[in-house]
Amino acid sequence: MSMPAGHGKFGRAILGAAALAAMALAAHRLPAGPSQKELTVEAIFGSRALLGSQFRALAWSPDGALLTFFQAGSQGTELAAWEAKKGSRRVLVATEQLDEMRAGEPQRVSNATGLGRHPAPPYFWSPRGDAILFVSGGNLYLFDLHSGKSRRVLAGEAELTDVKFSPDGKWASFLREHNLWVVELGTGHEQQLTHGGSELLRDGELDWVYPEELELLTAYWWAPDSSAVAFLEMDESKVTRYPLVDYLELEAPMEMESYPQAGGANPVVRVGVASVLSRQTQWMDTGSEKDVYLPRVTWMPDSKHLVIQRLNRAQNQLDLLAADAATGRTTTLFQEKDKFWVNVGDDPIFLEGGKTFLWTSERDGFRHIYVYSADGKMLRQLTHGNWEVTDVVGVDEKAGVAYFLSTEKTPLERQLDRVALAGGEIQQLTREEGTHHLVMAPGAANFLDTFSTSLQPPQQAVLRGDGTQAAMLNENHVAALADYNLTKPAFGEIAAADGSKLLTETILPPGFTPEKKYPVLVYVYGGPGVQVVANAWGGSRLLWLEMMAQKGYIIFTLDNRGGANRGHAFETPIYHHLGETELKDQIAGIRFLRSKPYVDAARIGITGWSYGGYMTCMAMLEAPEVFKAGFAGAPVTDWRQYDTIYTERYMGLPQENAEGYRVSSPVAHADGLQGKLLVAQATGDDNVHFANTLELQEALVDAGRYAEFAIYPGRGHGISDAAAQVQLWTRVTQFFLDNL
Repeated sequence: MSMPAGHGKFGRAILGAAALAAMALAAHRLPAGPSQKELTVEAIFGSRALLGSQFRALAWSPDGALLTFFQAGSQGTELAAWEAKKGSRRVLVATEQLDEMRAGEPQRVSNATGLGRHPAPPYFWSPRGDAILFVSGGNLYLFDLHSGKSRRVLAGEAELTDVKFSPDGKWASFLREHNLWVVELGTGHEQQLTHGGSELLRDGELDWVYPEELELLTAYWWAPDSSAVAFLEMDESKVTRYPLVDYLELEAPMEMESYPQAGGANPVVRVGVASVLSRQTQWMDTGSEKDVYLPRVTWMPDSKHLVIQRLNRAQNQLDLLAADAATGRTTTLFQEKDKFWVNVGDDPIFLEGGKTFLWTSERDGFRHIYVYSADGKMLRQLTHGNWEVTDVVGVDEKAGVAYFLSTEKTPLERQLDRVALAGGEIQQLTREEGTHHLVMAPGAANFLDTFSTSLQPPQQAVLRGDGTQAAMLNENHVAALADYNLTKPAFGEIAAADGSKLLTETILPPGFTPEKKYPVLVYVYGGPGVQVVANAWGGSRLLWLEMMAQKGYIIFTLDNRGGANRGHAFETPIYHHLGETELKDQIAGIRFLRSKPYVDAARIGITGWSYGGYMTCMAMLEAPEVFKAGFAGAPVTDWRQYDTIYTERYMGLPQENAEGYRVSSPVAHADGLQGKLLVAQATGDDNVHFANTLELQEALVDAGRYAEFAIYPGRGHGISDAAAQVQLWTRVTQFFLDNL
């Protein structure tokens, strides 16, 4: 489930008694600028002035010598390069040259879900590092770095997607009209590798649900020697076709979305290997059971074998298969099993020419790194402890070390660590507090580090292999933020019913005094796979919460059980009954707040989006004595309406857990509404369909209860355009001012 703009050793509780909390938060108040402005909805959502900016489309050259990115030049967008050797920046492709190729920075479509959440790169480095390939609609342009000139190697009207270089640099591959193609860059000669592709039979092309719920971002992969391409074929002929209606057009045209609903048919997926020379396809044998998921495919270094991950529909068994690319025969290397569900992790990373590989697993309760032999035998575990490895950034085989992001320091942050491939002590490399995202350069000499804190928008820097800073690319200093009296959130923890530590985040109003009583606004997400309480920039969501604090509200956020990055046992209490444990934990947070003399227990509101909208509905309907008012954005109201992979992972099949589905859905509790509820939904939401809101509204009518509904035609899950956001959040703000 998408979360729109939504580890380890935690040794002390930061949020304590009332006086201590007040003192701590007062100490964290940022110095106010001379004007001491108050935040407004228009300032937050009407423009991006308070959010800062980042360089986009960053990419390392194959030798790690250059880091390229789009930047604003005097004439328009230009492609710049930071040179590792000189430590300086220069223009690599000028504005007029980009204009000639009509190649510019892509814009993220924040309304989109599925693969739409991940904008495609607009350019690609050649494997030899002597050219850059630019994509523009149905055209491909090759820019020669030595001559500084470009040539068009492919021209067409049909849009090209998922463009890649072959590893030897001779070919470019792409998807066009649901088939996989290659073009020889030297001659411009095209070859079609797959045939018969269509909207319902996609060759090398992803559907909606795989990228949304399995984080798979491509459906084809080049062999290391460029002889063949492995790809997924996705047969969606039996998947429910869901209508998305454009009500703003007189004819109300429909776009049909293949959307597998819980308990319904999934796409049937198989793995093929297409030879570039013969253009023949060999299909891999992934077993007789076709109602499975194939979430990861990886070539072995020999270009003769694939490793395929196969996940059963119940998602409690993952098999790692080795496949012979020439014959399609497969063998099982090993299995991952869990009595609840298996979270799909990274691709295996092959070492020693394929003799060994790195694998991440949650088998000891937390995701850690293991070393396996090529035949599937576990050799050693590299990381240990009650904390999570959240991402393996890369490996430097020459130095014999692996780099990874983890929660080892604190679950509130992500820091870069490294460990020897032979095992040993873990070394933390990043120094700044906060949340880091790292992209390692080839050769492991440098890293691109994008990092932020709760009140610092993301900054971009280059780090050396030892973690020291080589260059600050983008300080992203938003001077306007200093004009607002923002409060640094205070982090803490409380105990759940089972003793689990629940992380909390609190913002007190400016001028807070424990002698007064304040209303509380709870911000919630609450769903699996997401962590909200973190020392990381929250963007417009954070600024709106800060604005509400300025209007006199205590802002409180709690990450309940079921959330991410706290270990598998922290997730599993939600199994087969979504909403129950999460709400109990949120109420435990309210109980903690009510024990404070400065909290007005009669004025507690709640707000959230997507799963947070679902949690808001459950809170208002199931705990009306606790919550007086709530705003729910794009909420799931009936889990039978949501997709297979996400819903069945946690709820099982509706045919086998009918009562669990019923009690986990807000529509079953509509008669519990006592307070004020506001719901916003877009008619074009391809993720949480508009039917969820209509079903809730009908249930409220049947129960004789009233809620306010704000409907936005044509927009998607995030309702993200500035005009709609200003209108919506103006209404939400006034809603809480009126009702709390």
